[in-house]
Amino acid sequence: MSLFGRFALLIFAVLLACGPAHAEKRVALVIGNSAYKNVARLANPANDATLIGGMFKKAGFDTVDVKLDLTVVDMRKALRDFGNKARDADVAVIYYAGHGIELDGNNYLIPTDAALETDTDVLDEAFPLDRVLFAIEPAKQLRLVILDACRDNPFAKTMRRTVASRAIGRGLAKVEPTSPNTMIAFAAKAGSTASDGDSKNSPFAAALVERLPTPGLDLRKAFGFVRDDVLKNTGYKQEPYVYGSLGGDDVPLIAAKPVGTGPQASPDSEIRRDYELALQLGTREGWTAFLNRCPSGFYTDLAKGQLNKIAAEETRTVAADKARQAEDEKARLVADRAKKAEQDKAAAAAKAAEDARQAAEKIKQVEEAKAAAAEQRRKDAEAAVAKALADKQAAEKALADKIANDKAASEQAAKLATEKAQRDGEQKVAAVAPTQSAPSLSPQETAKLVQSELRRVGCLTGAAEGEWNAAAQRSLTLFNKHAGTKLDTKLASFDALDAIKSKQGRVCPLVCDRGSRADGDTCVKITCRAGYRVNDDNECEKVQDKKPVATREDGKPRDDERKKSEGTPARPQATGQIFCNNTGCRPARKGCRLETGTGVASQREVCN
Repeated sequence: MSLFGRFALLIFAVLLACGPAHAEKRVALVIGNSAYKNVARLANPANDATLIGGMFKKAGFDTVDVKLDLTVVDMRKALRDFGNKARDADVAVIYYAGHGIELDGNNYLIPTDAALETDTDVLDEAFPLDRVLFAIEPAKQLRLVILDACRDNPFAKTMRRTVASRAIGRGLAKVEPTSPNTMIAFAAKAGSTASDGDSKNSPFAAALVERLPTPGLDLRKAFGFVRDDVLKNTGYKQEPYVYGSLGGDDVPLIAAKPVGTGPQASPDSEIRRDYELALQLGTREGWTAFLNRCPSGFYTDLAKGQLNKIAAEETRTVAADKARQAEDEKARLVADRAKKAEQDKAAAAAKAAEDARQAAEKIKQVEEAKAAAAEQRRKDAEAAVAKALADKQAAEKALADKIANDKAASEQAAKLATEKAQRDGEQKVAAVAPTQSAPSLSPQETAKLVQSELRRVGCLTGAAEGEWNAAAQRSLTLFNKHAGTKLDTKLASFDALDAIKSKQGRVCPLVCDRGSRADGDTCVKITCRAGYRVNDDNECEKVQDKKPVATREDGKPRDDERKKSEGTPARPQATGQIFCNNTGCRPARKGCRLETGTGVASQREVCN
């Protein structure tokens, strides 16, 4: 390229850098499938989708569609609608959390109503990843798909194979996007599974929210930080992976905030830009122009070092040319059989030229090393400044978020206090600033909240009616026993409410009535086979159909029972009294008296 062409390129780059910036249109679709109908429910995808959707909204995306628990029909409609929005967008992002499956090297996302009884059902009941890529295809600058769908898939374990050789992989398969500026991020690399996590959100989603919103951070570097975070938090069992490629420029999900005119603004930002342009040009003319504009300063010293490197190269080139010419002259004299004195003179000149060339080569190497070291120091210094600025911005953002949250909490507390005053018929509300203490609620409202939380952790079986009665006190006592707390059971307090809310799952063991047994968090009826019944120990026992035989006090059968067994019916003599036992009633025999009995019979007959 000619010198004029290089200067024209330099001017064009400067004009391009100084041109007006146009606002990008960014759209996002977030899907979280948790409530699967034919396999066990996933705990975190719905929570993860809500968290990621909030991140995109805070990042200023123009459109953020959060969809939860989509069936095959709902999922098809969501992708179709989002494809229409992506047509005039610069950045399009799709995040999916839920089950996915790999079939014959192709990846599919599974809606909540899928059954997948056979491997061929995948083609009809699931969505291929290519369909998702088709939805973001129209975006002009960046197409990003984030898949937290590498979980251990229960469908693959029960699915019938129609072809024995058909492969159903573990996790998702590796992909290679064909469209430019397209990235696909997996929660775990191809062929491995991801963890759903023990907390409210998966490790992958938590790391995304921590890293992606950093202003000005290139996506490739952001996903590198996500990888490091997930590896650390999962004990190096789960490694996220990114497929696809971007260009040489940084591609942040959120553009860097413009530097204001206050103390944060760097006075060397424009000089740095000119320095980097001159560095790309790499000519004496470019560095001379830079030094004429910036005669002093940090970047001026760097530019002088670059000029010294160019001068050393020029000196080396001249010395090399002279050495070559001297060698040529020496060879010519030898060929022409010149006088020995002329040959010696030419040899001495050639040696001097070679020495000069070697000296110039050493000088060039020294100057190149100096320039490289200076350039590395420049990059390190700029990186340190950028990190300090990013840390300061992060601290300012955290402080702003805390102030906003405190303000929202204060406003909510004030609203609750006002509503309570209106319900109680107060005519005037004291105009006092809300404090950071708990909102003022009536004892009935507080009791109802505590009872609701006790029901959630399995310590209260009755309804949350707002009356702190003996049953509620017993349930709180039960919570203290199993949670290891020492809460006052005589009243419903906010301390008790906070302590119960801190428990994520069931605290009190499930107790079922007679005839039922515990199955997870529910009681199911005990069913015994024919001829068996549930006894007092809640176990199935065989039914005894043997009838009792009335006996006398000495253990021998009564006369009427003996005669009945011998075929001769007993003939009791009427006495005017009626004798009743478990076999029925009859007149008492003559000469016998009746006494009150116990057990099965209500009376007994005593005969002399």
